[in-house]
Amino acid sequence: MKILLPVDGSELSLEAVRFAIRMSQAGMRTEAVLANVQEPATLYEVLVVHDPELINQASADAGLHALLPAQALLDAAGVEYECEVAKGDPAHTIVEMSERFECDLIVMGARGNSTLRSAMLGSVSNEVLHASAMPVVIVKPSEV
Repeated sequence: MKILLPVDGSELSLEAVRFAIRMSQAGMRTEAVLANVQEPATLYEVLVVHDPELINQASADAGLHALLPAQALLDAAGVEYECEVAKGDPAHTIVEMSERFECDLIVMGARGNSTLRSAMLGSVSNEVLHASAMPVVIVKPSEV
């Protein structure tokens, strides 16, 4: 089973990765696609930096950095994976990536680092849940 794992650097997104690893350890043959979606540059960033290539490189670097903890978890568990950093609206880009990589399942955290966006538009996970034609597992934060 090919699983898309959207990762934004939050602890909850890493918990979704751990959930997928547990599925693999329970006997499900899995491979993963680690995904990070960077939102487009703000007008302020464009006006201050002036160099679109510099903005694109910073965005790509931030995405790759966000994937590092998830890569370490998958490496330690021996789960095969590939990585993708994309730019765009997070929810729609996640759904598009799941289709492009021909995934069977999306496993993601209930809330990530984009709290302002979540407060204004509803959570990314909720948008993915409603926009995706494939099954979506939402990993909720554990009650402490």
